[in-house]
Amino acid sequence: MSPAPTASYWNSVARLLGWTAGLLVLVGLLLQEPLWLQALRNAVFDQYQRWQPRQYEDAAVRIVDIDEESLARIGQWPWPRTYMADLVTSASAGGAAALGFDIVFAEPDRSSPLEVARHWDLTVAQRAAFMAMQDHDALFAQAMDGGKVVLGFAIRQAAPQPGGAAAPVPVTAGLVEFGPGAAPHLQPFAAAVAAVPALAAHATGHGALAFLPDSDGVVRRVPLLLRVADRTVPSLVSELLRTALGEKNLLVRSTDEGIQEVRIGEFSIPTTRNGEMWLHYAAASAHRAIPAWKLLAGQVPASELQGRILLVGSSAQGLLDLRFGTQGHLVPGVEVHAQALEQILGKHFLHRPAWARVVEALVLLAGAALACAVALSQRPAVAAAVSAVALVAVAGVSWWLFSLHQMLFDPLTPGIGIACAFLVPSVQRHHMSDKRRRWVSQAFSRYVSPNLVSHIVQNPEELVLGGKRQTCSFIFTDLEGFTALMEAIDPAEAVLLLNRYLDGMIDIAFRHQGTLDRIVGDSIAIMFSAPIAQADHKERAVACALELQRFAAAFAQAQQSTGIRFGHTRIGVHAGEVIVGNFGGETIFDYRALGDPVNTASRLESANALLGTRMCISEAVLGRQPATPAVRRVGQLVFKGKTRPLLVFQPANDGLDHPVDLQAIADYERAYALMAARDPQALAAFERLAQTQGAEPLVRFHLERLRKGEDGDIVTFTAK
Repeated sequence: MSPAPTASYWNSVARLLGWTAGLLVLVGLLLQEPLWLQALRNAVFDQYQRWQPRQYEDAAVRIVDIDEESLARIGQWPWPRTYMADLVTSASAGGAAALGFDIVFAEPDRSSPLEVARHWDLTVAQRAAFMAMQDHDALFAQAMDGGKVVLGFAIRQAAPQPGGAAAPVPVTAGLVEFGPGAAPHLQPFAAAVAAVPALAAHATGHGALAFLPDSDGVVRRVPLLLRVADRTVPSLVSELLRTALGEKNLLVRSTDEGIQEVRIGEFSIPTTRNGEMWLHYAAASAHRAIPAWKLLAGQVPASELQGRILLVGSSAQGLLDLRFGTQGHLVPGVEVHAQALEQILGKHFLHRPAWARVVEALVLLAGAALACAVALSQRPAVAAAVSAVALVAVAGVSWWLFSLHQMLFDPLTPGIGIACAFLVPSVQRHHMSDKRRRWVSQAFSRYVSPNLVSHIVQNPEELVLGGKRQTCSFIFTDLEGFTALMEAIDPAEAVLLLNRYLDGMIDIAFRHQGTLDRIVGDSIAIMFSAPIAQADHKERAVACALELQRFAAAFAQAQQSTGIRFGHTRIGVHAGEVIVGNFGGETIFDYRALGDPVNTASRLESANALLGTRMCISEAVLGRQPATPAVRRVGQLVFKGKTRPLLVFQPANDGLDHPVDLQAIADYERAYALMAARDPQALAAFERLAQTQGAEPLVRFHLERLRKGEDGDIVTFTAK
C-alpha cells in the first residue's frame, strides 16, 4: 500500500496550482490588451518600420499635390472649381486610370458667378450679367462626366443638430459579402458630410475620408470600409482602386471574429477585424508627386499620367492635412492614401492574422511556464540565462516574421509574461532564500560566532579547505573542579548549570566580537581577528577576558551561596601568528586556528593552577611594559618543550571587582625586580610582602621558590 501524501507534497501541489492560476490570470490580463500594452506594442511595430521601411517602387499612383509652390503660383485656397475641372480634364486627356479628390466639396463654389449674384450687393444689370455666366460647379460636374472621378466625403461621430437633415450617404459601389456580415465589426459613424448634389451626381465613385489614428495620434492603419448610420461605405482608397479597375463590387469575407479580407478585382487585401489595412510606410519620394500647378499648366507629359491613379490633395502646411506616421514625422493625409494604394498594387501587405493572438497566448504560456520552472528550480544565473534566451527567441521570431514575411507578431505580450514569470518567482525565491538564510544564520549563530556566520554568508568561498596566516589573540578558559561537581549533584542539574554558565560566557565573547573557536566540556576557546581582521584584537581580548572573569566570579558566588560548590574560572590570554581556516575535511566545516600561540594560550590557562592565579596574560598581548599600572608581572614562564621564557602578567585582583590597591602592586613590583635581578634581598622583600599580603597566592608561590633556593623570575614547567 502506498504511503499517504505528506504535508510537503500537498504544499508543493498548492504552490504548483497557485503558479498555474497566476499564469492563466496573467495571460487573461495581457490578452485584454490594455491601452498601455497597445501603445508599447505599436511602438515596437513602429521601430520595425524604422529599421526596415518599405522600399519605394514606381507604382501606378501619383499625388497631384497642391503644394506651397502651387499656392504661390495660382493663389490661396480654396481655388475656383474651374481649376478642379481643369485638373479632371487634364487627367482624362492624359489617360489616367482614375482621379480621386482628398477634398470635400461640401458647399457651392463661393467664387462662382451664381454665388456672387446671390450674395454680393450688385445692381440689377450686374446681377443679370453674373447670372448669365456659366456656373463653376456646373463646369466641374461637366468635366467629371468625361472621366473616372472619385469624390471624397467626410464622416463624423455626432448626429446632425435637431432640425437639421442628415446628408445622404453617397454609395455607388456594390458590396458582396461572404460570411456572417461585416457591418457589426466596422467602425461606426453617425453621419456623412458629402459633396454638394450638383457634383455628387456626376462622380463615378464616392469614398470616405477617414483616418483612425491610435491613442498616440499615429496613423498605422487605413480603413477600407466604414459604417455610416446603417450603411456600409467604402473609403477613398478602396473606392478609387475599384474605379480604376472598373469593378462594380467590393467583396468582403468575414467570420464571427471579424473581417478577414477585402477583395477588389484581382487584389485580395488582408485586413484587421475592423476592416483596416496595416500601413508599411516607404520613405518620401519626389517621383510620387506631381505639383498641381504643372498639371494645370499642361507641363506634365501624358506618359506620366497614362494608366495612373491620381490623388488630388495638399502637402501645404497651411491647409493642415498632416498626420503622424510611424517614421516619427508628419505625413500629408493624401500621401497616406497614396502609400496604401502603392502597397495594394505592389501586393505588399503587412498583416496580423486572426490566429496571432492565439499563438501569442500559447507562446506566453509556454515561455512563462519555462521561465517560472527554471526560476523555481535552478540557480539565479541559470534561470536568468534561460529567460533571456526565451525573450531573445521571441523577439527574434517576431522580427524575422516582419522582415521576411511582413507579418506582425507581438513580441511584447509574451515577453512581459516571460519576464513576470521569471521575476516574480525569482523575487519570491530570493525572499525565501534570504529568509531561510537569516533563519540559518540565527540558528547557526547559537552554535557558532555570529561574526563567523556573517563572514561565511558573505564569503562562501571560505567553506573550502585551506587557511591563511594571520595574527590573532586567544582566550582559553577552564572551570575549576567541575568534574567533581558533576559527580556530586544530579546530572541533569549539572548540565543545566553548565549551560547557563556557558551561555553567559559565550554571550560576553560575542559582545566583544570574538569568534568561538571551540567548546570542550566546561572549557572555552575564543579567537579575535579572525575571520575578520581586527586592528585592536589585543585590546578586545583583554577587555573580554576581564569581563569573563567578573561574570564567572559572580556566577560562582551566586551558586556557592545556594550551597553548590561551583569552582572558579581560570583564563589564559595570548597572541601570535597562526593559520586560520577550514580544517574540517571534506565532510564538515570546522573553522579554527592552528599554531603554537593557540597551545601557549591553553598552557597559560593551565599555569594558573600552579601559580595560584585566575588569569595570565602574556607579553605578546600587553607588551613588556604594559600601559596600565593595574597589572603585575607573574614571571617568565618556560613551558615543557620550550626553551624561550614568556613574560606573563596578572591583572590586579585577577580582574575581579575589588578596589585596586596600587600601593600593594608597587610593593610587589619592587620585590619582583629584586628577584628578577637575582638580588639576595629578594627573599627578605617577599618575606615582608607575606606579612602584609600573606593571603596572596602569587606572593606565596614566589616566596616558596626563594625559600627552596631558587632565584630569578624564570619559572620552568615540567608538565603540560
